[in-house]
Parts: sequence; structure tokens; C-alpha cells
Amino acid sequence: MTIAMPCALAIGGLDPGGGAGVLADLRAFAAAGAFGSAVVAVATVQSTAGLRRARSLSPTEVVEQAREVLRHQRVRAVKVGALGSPANVRAVARLLAGRAGLAVVVDTPMLPSRGKARLLSRGAVQLLREALLPHATLVTVNADEAEALVGGPVRTVGEAHDAARALVSHCGAHAALVKGGHLAGPMAIDVLAVGDEVIELRARRLPGSTVHGTGCTFASLVAGRLATRRGRKVERDALVGAVRWAKRVHHAALARAVDVGGAARVLVFT
Repeated sequence: MTIAMPCALAIGGLDPGGGAGVLADLRAFAAAGAFGSAVVAVATVQSTAGLRRARSLSPTEVVEQAREVLRHQRVRAVKVGALGSPANVRAVARLLAGRAGLAVVVDTPMLPSRGKARLLSRGAVQLLREALLPHATLVTVNADEAEALVGGPVRTVGEAHDAARALVSHCGAHAALVKGGHLAGPMAIDVLAVGDEVIELRARRLPGSTVHGTGCTFASLVAGRLATRRGRKVERDALVGAVRWAKRVHHAALARAVDVGGAARVLVFT
């Protein structure tokens, strides 16, 4: 008997160390019950010790990879990560335009937590906001990325509320999640804006050393979960449910992050 399985497609960076980028995306998709596919938009030299170099592939290469998978496989969700160049942002926005039935989760890595190479050029930030975010079912940002996109400070939970609302009302995303990992306090409070509604998701802050690839993994857990949804449209309850599920699974993985060498631990799912 043939078993039909939904696919989730990651478009992002290749981390040879496996802790972040599309390799981490594939682990998250599998944890969510989706078959993972991946398009490389940025080639990097990095490991758990940090990002040394990054090089954007051409938009033609990126689009050709994605179109081949979208044409033949049962892709129900796309997670967009590091794109590198303005040309890649523009190309991926055009690729996603008008594709009904796709859940699109846009993560917005700009700078690595370790290393100096950029994952998104400074000249691409405005284009990301204006061209790509309107296609996002959900955009996920940390505090620094939220500041770059909305142009205001994001240092408190109240400011995270404002930023999440702005990403929806001014940038055109269907929903926005401002992650609370960079905010102060004993609780990590993520702020989710869906339409006119704002929801806080709380988890106790965990002690320990740095964990690599947390942002891209969280976004991919949501995308993988949305790939398994019923129906073509992403309803409000399905989206909020996917985010809540991802928060629980992500927090559990953080608590048991493993040491594979280097300066940072990585997330695994068992």
C-alpha cells in the first residue's frame, strides 16, 4: 500500500555543521510529520563555532531548484530562511506569489549569533519587508530583526506587541511572531499577532550554554506542522495551534540540546 505524505520545502542557507539552515529545517520537518525538501540559497563556511563566510547563489539557481520540487512533489508549506541577496529576496517573492494552498513561514536571519558574515545583505532588508512579507502566512523574528523591519525599539514585551502588530498591519504578513529569547526576564515570552488579536506564549527561560539554530528550527517546526493540516486554507486555529505545538516541542528540545563539539549545542528530536 502506498502512503501519501505531505512535503515541506525549506529555502535557505546550507550550514555544513548541520546545526542551522536547511539541515536543521529537515530535522524539524520530520519531527512535525512532513517529508522535508530543501533549496540552497546561501552557501556558508560555518560550524557550531560560528559563521566564517557566506555566499549567495544566483536567483536563477534558487528558483530552478524550488520549481522542480514544487512541480512534482506534494508541497503544502514553505519555510524561507537566509536568502543573502536582494535578487534572491525578489526572486523568492515572485515564486511564492499566487500559489494558493501553500503555507509560507518566513524566518528572517540577518546576522549569525556567532561570526560576522551577513545572512541577508543590508540592501535587502527593505525589499524583504515590502516584497516578501506580504506573502507570509507567518513571519518569525527575534527582537533585533523586528527592530530592523519596523524601525522602532523592541526591548520589552509591550514593544514586542507593537512590533508584531506592525508586521501585520504595515508589512502585510498574515501573522507575526516576535520571539522573546532576547528580551529580559525569567520567562521567554513570544508575542503572536494574528489579525487584530495578540497572544503571548510563555515558557521558563532555560540555563546553559548557547544553542545553535534555534530560530530556524522553530520556524520550521511551525511550517512542518502546517504542511500536515487538513484543507488548503490556513485557518486561524490551525496557525495558532501550530505555533503553540512548535513552542512546546522547541522548548523540550532546548532542554536536552546536545553537544556535538564547538562552542554551541544543537537541537535534536527523538
